[in-house]
Amino acid sequence: MNKQELIGKLNEDLAGELSAMIQYITYAAKVTGPYRPQLQSFFLSEVSDEQGHAQLLADKIVAMGGEPTTIPRPVAETGSNKEMLTAILEAERRAIGDYTERSRQADEFGEKGLSVQLDDIIRDETTHAEEVELILRDWPLS
Repeated sequence: MNKQELIGKLNEDLAGELSAMIQYITYAAKVTGPYRPQLQSFFLSEVSDEQGHAQLLADKIVAMGGEPTTIPRPVAETGSNKEMLTAILEAERRAIGDYTERSRQADEFGEKGLSVQLDDIIRDETTHAEEVELILRDWPLS
């Protein structure tokens, strides 16, 4: 992998983080029912983590001589709270896989610092996924 390919992959990750921020903010607005306050609070609490990840990626892309994307990945359309949670879980799992691959690629490219930073993001995304899995475990509503 060369520098431009790594920058391209980091931009794909940045698009995912931009999408995650939009997803959490939009879903916080759309959530309904008796669990609205708790779910809205949960969704909004995740935005700052995703914003931090996006900023780290954008900074690294610029430091490597690239241009950070401003175009997010599409956000899954949902019709219920459970669909929102399921879409978030899928996005978090994708992020874990993407960042695991990216950490390896960064390390192979000689960007050890970036690899460690990506490992930190993997930790955050894993925690997010585990929280959503726990919420969904005994979800009483469809």
